[in-house]
Amino acid sequence: MHQTFDAALEMNLLHANQHGADENRDRLNQWGITCLNVMSSPGSGKTQLLEVTLRQLQAEFRMAVIEGDMTTQLDANRLRDCGVPVIAINTGRACHLDSKMVAGGLHQFAHEQCDQGQQPQDFDLVFVENVGNLVCPAEFEVGEHAKVALLSVTEGEDKPLKYPIMFREADCLLITKTDLAPYLDVDIQTIVANVRQMNSRVAIFAVSAKTGEGLSAWFDWVRQIVAEQAVKAA
Repeated sequence: MHQTFDAALEMNLLHANQHGADENRDRLNQWGITCLNVMSSPGSGKTQLLEVTLRQLQAEFRMAVIEGDMTTQLDANRLRDCGVPVIAINTGRACHLDSKMVAGGLHQFAHEQCDQGQQPQDFDLVFVENVGNLVCPAEFEVGEHAKVALLSVTEGEDKPLKYPIMFREADCLLITKTDLAPYLDVDIQTIVANVRQMNSRVAIFAVSAKTGEGLSAWFDWVRQIVAEQAVKAA
């Protein structure tokens, strides 16, 4: 009985969250904004990746970030230094952002844009940097058009097999911190093979935000997703 009740509660929570995610996506589509949900365990390099991405693409796209952390605005402040609007959401004990939290972030963006005489559709691209967690963020859609997962080489080859949900749901996987691979007992091709066991369609890029390795392919993928959404919105 207890297990049945827990399962029913979980389904109700996921259903309610999905409804909110669909509403967020409809709103983003109306505004012509592409949204990417960036997810990973803590310390895999989400914020550093976004720093280099925002600086590289700022001449091409009008961008903003919804930054999720359990506490502090440390990462949000780092991204503000890139010259883009950032809404920080502290989740407290929650280990992920959900669609209601992101709806609040989108509402705040809309309010701030109107105060400046602009409209929300003045953005082309919004990144959601989710809370560092390798499980829960993948289960709760926020209205994104694509899910981006990061896996650092320091986390080992077996993580896709041990925590499959994130890698099954991802549209793009970035294997990060490749500059450290020569110093570790890790094989990047084994990571790729493990991911491919459960997700044959995911785009995979091995990158280093420190050296720049592989980042051009990641930037091109972002450009492609934005272009595809622009065609759908036309």
